[in-house]
Amino acid sequence: MPRPLGELEDAVMTRVWQWNRPVTVREVLEDLQQERSIAYTTVMTVMDNLHQKGWVRREVEGRAYRYTAVSTRAAYSAALMNEAWAQSDNPAAALVAFFGMMSPEQREALQAAVRIVQADAPQEAPEPNPGTNPEPSGEPLEEPSDAPSREASGGAEGDDVPEGPGR
Repeated sequence: MPRPLGELEDAVMTRVWQWNRPVTVREVLEDLQQERSIAYTTVMTVMDNLHQKGWVRREVEGRAYRYTAVSTRAAYSAALMNEAWAQSDNPAAALVAFFGMMSPEQREALQAAVRIVQADAPQEAPEPNPGTNPEPSGEPLEEPSDAPSREASGGAEGDDVPEGPGR
């Protein structure tokens, strides 16, 4: 499970995720400097840390690295939610509380996501019900209720088994 990103790690990863292409330390630095005063070496250290933690991969290009996200922001967010849910001693209550915090738009997004997951899930063959034919026709093994029963016709259970030697 991923540890939550720190403030500066999140700021760097936000750019990497948004740009969705290999980026250099210089590009991230220049964008971050529009919001705050920050040194090149600080951004370089953060990006190296993100590489060491497995958040980005890097490839050498000339004298610099180009960094690419290993996964998406959505996957990161999902992992954080999953970890928080797994930490609960009452996961159902945690979900109810979480759903209660959602806006109507978020609930609609949740419902759409559930529909997508259900549509993508492999359809499992239903378990055969006792007393039904496991054949695809699904016809019951028992005689229809309007047909005479074996007991009413004087037959005993097992009459349809042919007599063999010693019977």
